[in-house]
Amino acid sequence: MRAELKNFQHEQYYFKLRLGFTGFVVLALFSVLALRFSYLQIKQYKHYQTLAENNRISLVPIVPNRGLILDKNGVVLAHNFFVYTLEITPSKVDNLEQTISEVSKLVEVSSLDRKRFNKLREESRNFESVPIRTHLNEVEAASFAVNHYRFPGVEIKSRLFRHYPLGKLGSHMVGYIGRINDKDLEHLEKNGDLSNYKGSDHVGKSGIEQFYERQLHGTTGFQQVEIDADGRAVRVLSSTAPVPGSNLILTIDSKMQEIAETAFGEHRGALVAINPKTGEVMSFVSQPTFDPNLFVDGIDVDNWKLLNDSLDKPLINRPIRGVYPPGSTFKPFAALAGLENGKRTPPFAIHDAGYFTLANSVHKYRDWKPGGHGVVDMQRAITISCDTFFYGLALELGIDRLAGFVRHFNFGKKTGIDIQGENEGLLPTPEWKMRRYKQPWYQGETVIVGIGQGYTLVTPLQLAQATATLANNGVAMKPHLVAKIQKTITNETQTVPLVAQDTIPLKPENIAIVKRGMIDVTLPGGTAAAVGANAPYSIAAKTGTAQVIGIKQNAKYNASSIDERHRDHALFIAYAPADDPTIALAVIVENGGHGGS
Repeated sequence: MRAELKNFQHEQYYFKLRLGFTGFVVLALFSVLALRFSYLQIKQYKHYQTLAENNRISLVPIVPNRGLILDKNGVVLAHNFFVYTLEITPSKVDNLEQTISEVSKLVEVSSLDRKRFNKLREESRNFESVPIRTHLNEVEAASFAVNHYRFPGVEIKSRLFRHYPLGKLGSHMVGYIGRINDKDLEHLEKNGDLSNYKGSDHVGKSGIEQFYERQLHGTTGFQQVEIDADGRAVRVLSSTAPVPGSNLILTIDSKMQEIAETAFGEHRGALVAINPKTGEVMSFVSQPTFDPNLFVDGIDVDNWKLLNDSLDKPLINRPIRGVYPPGSTFKPFAALAGLENGKRTPPFAIHDAGYFTLANSVHKYRDWKPGGHGVVDMQRAITISCDTFFYGLALELGIDRLAGFVRHFNFGKKTGIDIQGENEGLLPTPEWKMRRYKQPWYQGETVIVGIGQGYTLVTPLQLAQATATLANNGVAMKPHLVAKIQKTITNETQTVPLVAQDTIPLKPENIAIVKRGMIDVTLPGGTAAAVGANAPYSIAAKTGTAQVIGIKQNAKYNASSIDERHRDHALFIAYAPADDPTIALAVIVENGGHGGS
């Protein structure tokens, strides 16, 4: 065989060609890498620098101290203190029940703690930590800290807790804070406040705590903290200090509040006292009351059931939410309506036979006194609370004129007090009845409106403001509970402005008649003579009784034969000193009988 001769020249040519192609490909790939590298290093430098910094730096919120709430004399009604809490993040725990059982061997966890934890867990998001025990002492905190490595997802935190040192006193007025839930988050986001609540767990839920949430909460601060690969803090790079919330100084005197609450004893009801000249609320009582401290940690199931299911309804804020027929306390305002509209001009008087009848009707609207009061003029009608006089007056005025006048005294509308959830009561009109019941208005309904019965409903606050407006000669001042807002750092104090909501043009001679009749109520022969006995100053007042259930025509009311909760409500309005009033109040005692008692 003949050996094949290799063409080295030919092979060398193709080798160089392949080598050149390979080199070109390698060069092209490196060029692409170089271009990409340049793009990332130069063009995208700021973007990736930010991502890298975010991996290295953590933004930690610093929750501000919540502002204090104090009475007018500086007595603290709400303040803060730090406590150790043991908290579990459910998303980081594999077996929750087992973990709690193991933890309870180191730190006592009661059945109430477990119930409260389960309730809070339902209200919280899964990635949030939920307290299983609060108010740990130093020994308990140290005992768990040593064993912390055994419990992933469980940690000890130092949290700022709200405390109400006077407990139940004024709880409906002060309100309480509670853990932030989904509804609160929606509200905060809607108002543009959500970013200020990073790291915060609590928010005002009722009363002043809720209404003045923005002022009390303050401004959240932040720390830029450098962290390592394990997420541990290495050092603080920068810090923005939080701004603590403002302190609120109330119009309330806590000693006066205590006297008023104690006076109720076991009775249910409400009391509101107002300075007629300023609108400052001097006392705000709702009985029975509750301890707001129960809600700070998250109220346990047993206590919640006890409060929520109670027949006495201690959670209802009676001064602004409770609605009652005003009864005879409505008569001074009906009297003013009659005088101002020219329907009753002195020396007009009637002979009260003990009842009133409509034309062409056999139905008798009876006076509270069988046999009547004899000859009665306007002033005496107020003093002795003559129903018959006001039956006829209401009918002559007509419901539109009567309702239109007393509305200026804030019946049938909100007062605008600085607490949320106020009820506007009810001042009935023919238009309202047609909308509500699809029925026409009857004359008999106008008759009973004249004595504060029928559909008419008021809140204790409305009744107190109406009394204050009368005492202030027709000038209606907006009621308010906060007198001053004080910045914590600078001590700069802002006084809450006084607001005149309405000025009713009353003739001096007309209001003088009504006031004289109310003064006589507390003198011998009046329905509240016991109130004025031995008083060092003159008191103007009006008693009232509001039916809870109706009684049959001609039937006699006998409180002892009626279930206690079906007995009449007792009402009382007053202002003093009568010649220069500095306080006006309304009291309602549920099922308390006659207002004079």
